[in-house]
Amino acid sequence: PPPPATQPSQLPLFHCSKEHVRRNRQSRTFLVENVIGELWSELEEGDRYVVVDCGGGTVDLTVHQIRLPEGHLKELYKASGGPYGSIGIDYEFEKLLCKIFGQDFIDQFKVKRPAAWVDLMIAFESRKRAAAPDRTNPLNINLPFSFIDYYKKFRGHSVEHALRKSNPKLFYPWSATGGAVGMERSCLFLCFFPPVAELFEKPEVSDIKFLFLVGGFAESALLQHAVQKMLQGRSRIIIPHDVGLTILKGAVLFGLDPSVIKVRRSPLTYGVGVLNRFVEGKHPPEKLLVKDGTRWCTDVFDTFIAADQSVALGEMVKRSYTPAKPSQQVIVIHVYCSERESVGFISESGVKKCGTLRLDVSGTESAAARREIQTLMQFGDTEIRAMAVDVSTGRTVKASIDFLSH
Repeated sequence: PPPPATQPSQLPLFHCSKEHVRRNRQSRTFLVENVIGELWSELEEGDRYVVVDCGGGTVDLTVHQIRLPEGHLKELYKASGGPYGSIGIDYEFEKLLCKIFGQDFIDQFKVKRPAAWVDLMIAFESRKRAAAPDRTNPLNINLPFSFIDYYKKFRGHSVEHALRKSNPKLFYPWSATGGAVGMERSCLFLCFFPPVAELFEKPEVSDIKFLFLVGGFAESALLQHAVQKMLQGRSRIIIPHDVGLTILKGAVLFGLDPSVIKVRRSPLTYGVGVLNRFVEGKHPPEKLLVKDGTRWCTDVFDTFIAADQSVALGEMVKRSYTPAKPSQQVIVIHVYCSERESVGFISESGVKKCGTLRLDVSGTESAAARREIQTLMQFGDTEIRAMAVDVSTGRTVKASIDFLSH
């Protein structure tokens, strides 16, 4: 028969007593909860929170600040992160295998026995998902027979011999089944902690009220424990239910109301290459170009928006361009980007071409001697938009930005 309706384990989480939630908040301990409504009521003007999206390849950080009374959000830092996702744990495990069996053997085994290598990583994946911080017994990882056989042919001695020569505190040579290696819990911690430790040294995660841990990798109990240890009680850790679907749900909600984030931070510096009047002592001599008796400086980086600059929703950048010839039908302008905030020339290190702005000026010919095309570019949204108009005629010019072909 079904349990009584009053059984505590069957009650929805938001029916938990406020006193219980309050105690957890005051102790600032690790908490898995789904009381988003109550959390929102706690937030005040200026409060900051960080969303940590833990995926397979990367872990991405986004820090927002609450702006009341509308409840809009301001992005405080440009989105950051790095290759600290679930795959990073696999890389650390592979490094341990290389220490025991040798880099040369692992490289050859992956080439000669690719199916067996996949089987080995699948075995590690299942143990990685099941690992918990309170588990004391070793984790048995099945070794494919092909691994055992190929190693004996490659080295001339057994896998057991190699395991016994390895660090005894991390590995047991064989499990009771005779076909698996036993990995100590501390060894798995070595795989988890390097990526997490590097991630939480970033300044973005300091002085925040809440940390939302989401994404498929956030389901890992070891990752949750590692995050709690790294933060050392500096903020509350919130893990919503169905963390793997949280990003999808958030994308749908954002699609319904894209204006919820009013201010963003530009992740890169964007601009185009232009000609400026050459100034002695300021511009390098190799950039000098003399045309029709006028001295120009080439490759000057005209900055549209700088990295880490706050950009409000709907904010526009205005520029004017002139066709080189009256008969010109299309103006093609290359867009460049850089991670640095200050860029002088498009030829500098770290500056790369990232897109192309095309202005279709066909049909805009006029009697004016100089055709001025005024371009407006919007950077405050999730994508960069462009629009243009012929100043002399007032006609709209077809404008498009292509970032895919670069």
